[in-house]
Amino acid sequence: MYFFVVITFMLVLPVGSIGLSAASGDVLSFALVAKWFVIWSVGARLSLAGIRQIVQPRYTAEVILSLKHEESQVLVREIGFGNLAIGIAGLASWLFPAWVMAAALAGAIFYCLAGFNHLLQPHRGKLENVAMISDLFVGFVLATAYAGAIG
Repeated sequence: MYFFVVITFMLVLPVGSIGLSAASGDVLSFALVAKWFVIWSVGARLSLAGIRQIVQPRYTAEVILSLKHEESQVLVREIGFGNLAIGIAGLASWLFPAWVMAAALAGAIFYCLAGFNHLLQPHRGKLENVAMISDLFVGFVLATAYAGAIG
């Protein structure tokens, strides 16, 4: 289920939305890529992850990060607060288009740092590898879209 959710929000929905927008007459551009990756990968994905981490921190701690200590759940819940905050800004960019680039920058920084953090873990499990690859992919897409749109 985790793999399906990650692939859906980090690839299928943003790429599908870009394709539909382009087919509807929108110009394929860095700004269009940023918009849809912000809405789906930053907005929807981080909001859902944040809610899950707040409500059920044990899943992220034990299943994704292989942390068995009860105390780690406090930190996971705090991470959830940050994910939810960034996610809400990403979702709000649909209503406030001027927010897209700021959310793209925040998302790029978050995903790149999270991906590199996973990369540095010597004993990653399968699900943490999925998180690492998807984080680095989306971080790269957002950073490239941001740089292309503002440059």
